[in-house]
Amino acid sequence: MKYLDINTWNRKQHFEHFSKFVDPYFGVVVDVDVTNTYLFSKKTTIPFFALYLHACMKAINSVENLKYRIIDDKILIHEIIHASATIFREDTTFGFTFIDYSEDFTTFYKNFQIEKERVLNSNDLFAPVNTKDCIYCSALPWVPFSAHKEPVSGLSESVPMVAYGKFVEKDSKLMMPVSVKVNHALVDGYHIGEFFKKFQIELNKIG
Repeated sequence: MKYLDINTWNRKQHFEHFSKFVDPYFGVVVDVDVTNTYLFSKKTTIPFFALYLHACMKAINSVENLKYRIIDDKILIHEIIHASATIFREDTTFGFTFIDYSEDFTTFYKNFQIEKERVLNSNDLFAPVNTKDCIYCSALPWVPFSAHKEPVSGLSESVPMVAYGKFVEKDSKLMMPVSVKVNHALVDGYHIGEFFKKFQIELNKIG
Protein backbone atom coordinates (compact mmCIF):
# COMPACT_ATOMS: atom_id res chain seq x y z
CA MET A 1 0.00 0.00 0.00
CA LYS A 2 1.17 3.51 -0.78
CA TYR A 3 0.19 6.46 1.39
CA LEU A 4 0.51 10.16 0.64
CA ASP A 5 2.84 12.16 2.89
CA ILE A 6 0.32 14.72 4.11
CA ASN A 7 2.96 16.83 5.87
CA THR A 8 4.76 17.58 2.61
CA TRP A 9 1.60 17.82 0.49
CA ASN A 10 0.94 21.29 -0.95
CA ARG A 11 -2.74 20.76 -0.09
CA LYS A 12 -2.13 19.92 3.57
CA GLN A 13 -4.10 22.94 4.85
CA HIS A 14 -6.91 22.27 2.39
CA PHE A 15 -7.09 18.65 3.54
CA GLU A 16 -7.15 19.57 7.22
CA HIS A 17 -9.75 22.28 6.65
CA PHE A 18 -12.29 20.34 4.60
CA SER A 19 -11.82 17.11 6.55
CA LYS A 20 -13.57 18.79 9.48
CA PHE A 21 -16.76 19.43 7.48
CA VAL A 22 -19.89 17.36 8.14
CA ASP A 23 -20.31 17.07 4.37
CA PRO A 24 -17.02 17.87 2.59
CA TYR A 25 -18.36 16.96 -0.84
CA PHE A 26 -18.90 19.43 -3.67
CA GLY A 27 -20.37 18.68 -7.07
CA VAL A 28 -20.84 19.98 -10.59
CA VAL A 29 -22.88 18.98 -13.63
CA VAL A 30 -21.26 19.26 -17.06
CA ASP A 31 -22.63 18.35 -20.49
CA VAL A 32 -20.37 16.07 -22.54
CA ASP A 33 -20.63 15.33 -26.26
CA VAL A 34 -21.56 11.67 -26.74
CA THR A 35 -22.42 11.85 -30.46
CA ASN A 36 -19.60 9.54 -31.60
CA THR A 37 -20.19 7.16 -28.72
CA TYR A 38 -23.92 6.80 -29.36
CA LEU A 39 -23.54 6.33 -33.13
CA PHE A 40 -20.82 3.71 -32.59
CA SER A 41 -23.07 1.89 -30.11
CA LYS A 42 -25.89 1.76 -32.65
CA LYS A 43 -23.52 0.52 -35.35
CA THR A 44 -21.91 -2.21 -33.24
CA THR A 45 -24.69 -3.07 -30.72
CA ILE A 46 -22.17 -2.57 -27.90
CA PRO A 47 -24.17 -1.00 -25.04
CA PHE A 48 -23.92 2.78 -24.97
CA PHE A 49 -23.45 2.66 -21.19
CA ALA A 50 -20.46 0.30 -21.43
CA LEU A 51 -18.76 2.54 -23.98
CA TYR A 52 -19.07 5.82 -22.11
CA LEU A 53 -18.41 4.14 -18.74
CA HIS A 54 -15.07 2.89 -20.05
CA ALA A 55 -14.21 6.35 -21.38
CA CYS A 56 -15.12 7.77 -17.97
CA MET A 57 -12.93 5.27 -16.15
CA LYS A 58 -9.99 6.08 -18.41
CA ALA A 59 -10.45 9.71 -17.44
CA ILE A 60 -10.81 8.91 -13.74
CA ASN A 61 -7.60 6.89 -13.78
CA SER A 62 -5.72 9.73 -15.47
CA VAL A 63 -6.25 12.16 -12.56
CA GLU A 64 -4.04 11.44 -9.54
CA ASN A 65 -6.27 13.07 -6.92
CA LEU A 66 -9.25 10.95 -7.96
CA LYS A 67 -7.26 7.91 -6.82
CA TYR A 68 -6.92 9.17 -3.24
CA ARG A 69 -9.02 7.68 -0.45
CA ILE A 70 -9.11 8.66 3.23
CA ILE A 71 -8.45 5.66 5.48
CA ASP A 72 -8.15 6.29 9.25
CA ASP A 73 -7.08 9.92 8.72
CA LYS A 74 -4.44 8.82 6.22
CA ILE A 75 -4.56 9.18 2.44
CA LEU A 76 -4.19 5.91 0.57
CA ILE A 77 -3.16 6.18 -3.08
CA HIS A 78 -4.69 3.47 -5.26
CA GLU A 79 -2.90 2.43 -8.42
CA ILE A 80 -6.10 1.56 -10.28
CA ILE A 81 -9.68 2.73 -9.78
CA HIS A 82 -12.55 0.43 -10.76
CA ALA A 83 -16.25 1.07 -11.45
CA SER A 84 -18.98 0.40 -8.91
CA ALA A 85 -21.94 0.99 -11.22
CA THR A 86 -25.66 0.35 -10.83
CA ILE A 87 -27.41 -2.02 -13.24
CA PHE A 88 -31.15 -1.63 -13.82
CA ARG A 89 -33.46 -4.66 -13.78
CA GLU A 90 -36.78 -5.18 -15.59
CA ASP A 91 -38.62 -5.13 -12.26
CA THR A 92 -37.33 -1.51 -11.81
CA THR A 93 -34.91 -2.43 -9.01
CA PHE A 94 -31.16 -2.22 -9.42
CA GLY A 95 -28.01 -3.87 -8.13
CA PHE A 96 -24.54 -2.57 -7.41
CA THR A 97 -21.63 -3.94 -9.42
CA PHE A 98 -17.86 -3.94 -9.08
CA ILE A 99 -16.39 -3.86 -12.59
CA ASP A 100 -12.63 -4.40 -12.73
CA TYR A 101 -11.07 -1.67 -14.83
CA SER A 102 -8.78 -2.32 -17.76
CA GLU A 103 -7.50 0.24 -20.23
CA ASP A 104 -8.24 -2.35 -22.91
CA PHE A 105 -11.92 -2.04 -23.80
CA THR A 106 -12.36 -5.71 -24.74
CA THR A 107 -11.19 -6.82 -21.30
CA PHE A 108 -13.26 -4.16 -19.55
CA TYR A 109 -16.36 -5.10 -21.55
CA LYS A 110 -16.00 -8.77 -20.55
CA ASN A 111 -15.83 -7.71 -16.91
CA PHE A 112 -18.86 -5.46 -17.46
CA GLN A 113 -20.89 -8.30 -18.99
CA ILE A 114 -20.05 -10.67 -16.14
CA GLU A 115 -21.27 -8.20 -13.54
CA LYS A 116 -24.34 -7.26 -15.57
CA GLU A 117 -25.38 -10.91 -15.87
CA ARG A 118 -24.83 -11.44 -12.15
CA VAL A 119 -27.14 -8.54 -11.28
CA LEU A 120 -29.82 -9.45 -13.82
CA ASN A 121 -29.94 -13.01 -12.48
CA SER A 122 -30.15 -12.14 -8.80
CA ASN A 123 -32.09 -9.98 -6.37
CA ASP A 124 -28.96 -8.82 -4.58
CA LEU A 125 -28.36 -5.13 -4.01
CA PHE A 126 -24.69 -5.43 -3.10
CA ALA A 127 -21.77 -6.73 -5.13
CA PRO A 128 -19.52 -9.50 -3.73
CA VAL A 129 -16.64 -7.00 -3.80
CA ASN A 130 -17.03 -3.87 -1.70
CA THR A 131 -13.78 -1.91 -1.57
CA LYS A 132 -12.99 1.79 -1.89
CA ASP A 133 -10.72 1.60 -4.95
CA CYS A 134 -13.63 2.54 -7.18
CA ILE A 135 -16.04 5.29 -8.12
CA TYR A 136 -19.75 5.04 -7.40
CA CYS A 137 -21.65 5.65 -10.62
CA SER A 138 -25.17 5.36 -11.93
CA ALA A 139 -27.16 6.22 -15.03
CA LEU A 140 -30.43 8.16 -15.05
CA PRO A 141 -31.32 7.86 -18.76
CA TRP A 142 -34.87 9.06 -18.15
CA VAL A 143 -34.09 12.71 -17.35
CA PRO A 144 -31.67 15.33 -18.79
CA PHE A 145 -30.86 16.80 -15.39
CA SER A 146 -29.06 20.09 -14.80
CA ALA A 147 -28.47 19.44 -11.08
CA HIS A 148 -28.03 16.29 -9.07
CA LYS A 149 -27.57 15.24 -5.45
CA GLU A 150 -26.28 11.92 -4.12
CA PRO A 151 -27.41 10.32 -0.85
CA VAL A 152 -25.08 10.98 2.08
CA SER A 153 -24.45 8.08 4.46
CA GLY A 154 -23.30 10.24 7.36
CA LEU A 155 -20.10 8.21 7.56
CA SER A 156 -16.65 9.44 6.61
CA GLU A 157 -16.49 9.01 2.83
CA SER A 158 -14.04 9.87 0.05
CA VAL A 159 -15.15 7.84 -2.99
CA PRO A 160 -16.08 10.06 -5.98
CA MET A 161 -19.69 9.78 -7.15
CA VAL A 162 -20.69 10.09 -10.81
CA ALA A 163 -24.14 10.11 -12.43
CA TYR A 164 -25.02 10.17 -16.12
CA GLY A 165 -28.29 11.68 -17.36
CA LYS A 166 -30.38 11.49 -20.53
CA PHE A 167 -28.69 12.96 -23.57
CA VAL A 168 -30.44 15.60 -25.69
CA GLU A 169 -29.69 17.04 -29.11
CA LYS A 170 -28.10 20.50 -29.10
CA ASP A 171 -26.68 22.13 -32.22
CA SER A 172 -26.60 18.77 -34.05
CA LYS A 173 -24.69 17.15 -31.19
CA LEU A 174 -25.87 14.67 -28.55
CA MET A 175 -25.07 16.19 -25.16
CA MET A 176 -25.26 14.15 -21.95
CA PRO A 177 -25.25 15.71 -18.47
CA VAL A 178 -22.68 14.20 -16.13
CA SER A 179 -22.70 14.90 -12.40
CA VAL A 180 -19.47 14.53 -10.44
CA LYS A 181 -19.32 14.79 -6.67
CA VAL A 182 -15.99 14.64 -4.81
CA ASN A 183 -14.54 15.16 -1.35
CA HIS A 184 -13.03 18.66 -1.28
CA ALA A 185 -10.40 17.50 1.21
CA LEU A 186 -8.84 15.55 -1.65
CA VAL A 187 -10.04 17.13 -4.88
CA ASP A 188 -10.43 20.69 -6.17
CA GLY A 189 -12.16 22.25 -9.15
CA TYR A 190 -8.94 22.05 -11.15
CA HIS A 191 -8.92 18.26 -10.90
CA ILE A 192 -12.57 18.08 -11.99
CA GLY A 193 -11.67 20.22 -14.99
CA GLU A 194 -8.86 17.81 -15.89
CA PHE A 195 -11.25 14.87 -15.57
CA PHE A 196 -13.84 16.37 -17.92
CA LYS A 197 -11.17 17.37 -20.45
CA LYS A 198 -9.84 13.80 -20.55
CA PHE A 199 -13.36 12.32 -20.56
CA GLN A 200 -14.30 14.32 -23.65
CA ILE A 201 -11.08 13.32 -25.41
CA GLU A 202 -11.83 9.65 -24.76
CA LEU A 203 -15.45 10.01 -25.92
CA ASN A 204 -14.27 11.66 -29.14
CA LYS A 205 -11.98 8.71 -29.87
CA ILE A 206 -14.82 6.18 -29.88
CA GLY A 207 -15.81 5.08 -33.36
